[in-house]
Amino acid sequence: MQLRGQRVFARVDENGNLTVDRGRVEIRYKAQSPRAYHASPGNLEVDANEPILPDTHCALDGEDGAPAKKPRTKRGIKAPTSDANPPLAPEANEYLFYADGACSGNPGPAGLGIVMLFDDKRREFSEFLGHGTNNVAELTAILRACEAVTDASRPVRVYTDSNYSIGVLTKSWKARANQELIRETKQALLRLKDVELRYVRGHHGIPLNERADELARQAVSTARSTGWIDLR
Repeated sequence: MQLRGQRVFARVDENGNLTVDRGRVEIRYKAQSPRAYHASPGNLEVDANEPILPDTHCALDGEDGAPAKKPRTKRGIKAPTSDANPPLAPEANEYLFYADGACSGNPGPAGLGIVMLFDDKRREFSEFLGHGTNNVAELTAILRACEAVTDASRPVRVYTDSNYSIGVLTKSWKARANQELIRETKQALLRLKDVELRYVRGHHGIPLNERADELARQAVSTARSTGWIDLR
C-alpha cells in the first residue's frame, strides 16, 4: 500500500480487502519488520499490480525481535508455538504431521500435501481441491491431518506454515471467509484428546515441511489427488 506517499505493508484478507480492527489497519514499513503500526484505512492506497503476500513476509509476534504476546487457546487445543528445530521423527506414541497448502493464482487451482509419521510408519497424502484459495488449502490440510488420526487418545502435533490457519483456529481471529471450513476444522481438532498446532517457517529448508509443500504443488500441477500412500 501507499501511506501518504510512502510504501508500506498492510494486513488484508485473502481477497485483498483491508483487515480493519476497531477502525484501524495493521501496517509495517519494512519486510520482516518486528514493529507493527496502525493506520486509518482512508489513508491507505493500493499499489498497482502488487501481489498479496503471506503473513510470514513480515515478522510474527515473538520472532526476530517482535514483542511476544501470550497465546490464547480454543478450549482443548494447545496454544501454538514455534520450534527452532522442528522434528524429523515423532515422539513416543505421537502422531506427527506436516501439512501444507498451495494455490496457483490465489484464487486459482489449489491443492494440499501432508506428511504423517507415527510409530515406525510414514504416510504421504496429496489432494487437488479445484478452484480455491491458499487459505482454504492450508485449512483443509490441517483438517485432513486430523481426519487421518485413528486413535484420538494419542498426542497429535501438526506443523503448518500458515499463520492465518493458526490465527483463525486458536487465536480467535475474526474470519470473513471460510467460516464453515474453519468450524469443521476446529471440531476435528477438538475431537482429539491432546492436539497441538505448531508454526514452522515455510521455504526454509525444513525437510518434512518442504516435502508437504512439494506434495501440495504436485496436486496443483497435475490436478490429481493421490490419497494416502504408505511409504514404510
